[in-house]
Amino acid sequence: MDERHRLLLESPHLQEEKSPRRSSKSSTSTGYILSITSLPACYAASTSSPFNVIDLFDKNTLQGIQTLEGHKDATTSIRTAVNLGGVVQKCLISSGRDGSIKAWDERTNSHSIKTLGYLTTHIKRFTTVTNLGKTQPLLCCDVSPDGLTVAAGTDLQGEEASILYWDPRQPATPLRAHTSTHSDDITTLSFASSKDPETNNNILLSGSTDGLLCTSNADEDDEDEATIQVGNWGCSVSQAGWIQGCPNLDSAAIWAASDMETFSTWQSDLDQLLSLDIRSPVLHQRRTWVTDYLITTHSSSHCYPNPTIFTGSNEGDIAMLSNMNVSVPDAPWGLHKLWTHGHTGVVRSLLWDEENQILVTGGEDGKINSWPIYPVPRDSDETVNDNEDEDEDEAMDVDVSSPKSRKRDLQRDSKRNGKKAKRW
Repeated sequence: MDERHRLLLESPHLQEEKSPRRSSKSSTSTGYILSITSLPACYAASTSSPFNVIDLFDKNTLQGIQTLEGHKDATTSIRTAVNLGGVVQKCLISSGRDGSIKAWDERTNSHSIKTLGYLTTHIKRFTTVTNLGKTQPLLCCDVSPDGLTVAAGTDLQGEEASILYWDPRQPATPLRAHTSTHSDDITTLSFASSKDPETNNNILLSGSTDGLLCTSNADEDDEDEATIQVGNWGCSVSQAGWIQGCPNLDSAAIWAASDMETFSTWQSDLDQLLSLDIRSPVLHQRRTWVTDYLITTHSSSHCYPNPTIFTGSNEGDIAMLSNMNVSVPDAPWGLHKLWTHGHTGVVRSLLWDEENQILVTGGEDGKINSWPIYPVPRDSDETVNDNEDEDEDEAMDVDVSSPKSRKRDLQRDSKRNGKKAKRW
């Protein structure tokens, strides 16, 4: 059926949390919280310009414990590296429009985090991975699983947008630069969780505003030989990542999101499987849910559903969605969880802390909230699928192109343009 991909079916195990467990504010009070990552004792959250700081929040109390100055102009991304330069220890990695990557190491028995010099035991201030002599704003970064390669993506400078690679043990200059993989801003980078079993190479997924998704051999100096696969989505890519536990070559292995709130899945060879406006699956039955934007997608070998898609409303509510088969173009969607009344306005960032069963969210209201996130029963999608036939006629009677506005504290944007594309 042509409209099956627009179906959003309510899970019989649907749970709603109507208030956060804990809440705190950015040190800037008014800065948007753009990204969140988890460290051993705290959560790190980056804020928007003109502040650009990175706030640290205690995991137990969610109280602010330290503020890092971040990057000049903009802190564009933050990541947690479990291995850096051969040192197996979780540390915070950040990139900025100042052309640098900074590694921040969480000192044991202390909340203090300072910039760490690589392969040393003493603290150095502001040891950064910088493209010396040619500063290019960096929009994203990631670290390979073995910790021996750091990658960053630049914005378009003249006719070049580059993927830069460094050895973190020798950070003064890049090992290599790939300048023809993309022709516009490189917005997202993600290393595969393990090396290619056949070649033993690190594989990097990249996305760009040029509409391309690419996989590359991150260990190859010759760029002509480095590109593995290219997929053309035809719209500006804002986020992308790997789907963990892909069972076979025909299954979805990669997900991507665009600035136009479209969502897609791809095989490992970057053949597209699914592409739709994430706002089109709506629910108008016993309960109403209308998506305004995609927040992010989460995938791990332990999470369920996998992948899990988190969407938001302009009022600040959050939903957990899943597609019953992301490897086909027309499978219906399921609504599993809701978190409401925690934010006012757009939710910009989200982290699923699986180990502690906590969902951490940050928004344009400058708030960071922690919520309980309990496991979804493994039979949830099967139960929803069993009820699909009886709910399908009712669901299909809904005019999904013109959903009724939800009424709460804020008026919905009637054009439903989603959240702003700019992420810093």
